[in-house]
Amino acid sequence: MSTGVVQVAGELIANRRVGAYHHLTLVAPGVAELADPGQFVALAVGGPTSATLLRRCFSIHKVKPSGTYGGTVDIVVAAHGPGTRWLAALRPHDPVDVVGPLGRPFPLPAEPVACVLVGGGYGSAPLFWLAESLRERGCHVEMVLGAASEDRLFGVVEARRSADAVHVTTDDGSAGRRGWVSDVLGEVVDRTEAAVVYACGPMAMLRSVTEVAGRHGAVAQVAVEESMACGIGVCMTCVMPVTGSDGATRMVRSCVEGPVFRGDRVRWDAISGGVTRVPEDAVGAPRAGGH
Repeated sequence: MSTGVVQVAGELIANRRVGAYHHLTLVAPGVAELADPGQFVALAVGGPTSATLLRRCFSIHKVKPSGTYGGTVDIVVAAHGPGTRWLAALRPHDPVDVVGPLGRPFPLPAEPVACVLVGGGYGSAPLFWLAESLRERGCHVEMVLGAASEDRLFGVVEARRSADAVHVTTDDGSAGRRGWVSDVLGEVVDRTEAAVVYACGPMAMLRSVTEVAGRHGAVAQVAVEESMACGIGVCMTCVMPVTGSDGATRMVRSCVEGPVFRGDRVRWDAISGGVTRVPEDAVGAPRAGGH
């Protein structure tokens, strides 16, 4: 592991149900002090006798470097599979093994500029801490939060405390404006003259956010939701095609080189329906005929 990463025997101190999600607060000494917005933690799941060997990775929602229990880390969990269901069922004082902080954080602008933060579902979790960091630097911050339905939104009330303005969309119209975040993003970027759009959520949303940001003159910085197993660059399950500053496309590990990338560097044409393929022009890609 790189410097600045620790493995700690953590402990759950709170588990709150928020709409369709669980908001967990963990004591994780050292992790909170080292973390920056956009990084993530990898949690062991299933308990000490579990056959579930792979960790589950979660964006850091927020941290508190010191407190009654020591440094704490908050994450948001959607209980889908056995690992996340196990986490969602934890009770206060249950132990959790934590590795973090992992990955590259969101890059912050050197000068105060207008920024738009876009979250899809519980992908919005890391954006509130980011919003606070940007506003401390004098940036104007607006947030666009979207989800399939109202219960799948996360943090709308908190967003109103963290941002200068908040825009909500739902696919079914149960909250805010009916439609997708990409439907309102262009208007917000134009009105605020935003220089940067930060986004976290499903890959299809990140692609559309990148396209809208580019059309309206903003740079997109996206935190990708690739499946990560180890979180430290060993297992290669989270590789994705990204174009470097030299123009060459390489398969990079989103847990180490990411999870935050410039949206216009991601080869979205090779990512579809949860499947990532190796572009033919990528460095080291198999050649036709096997040569």
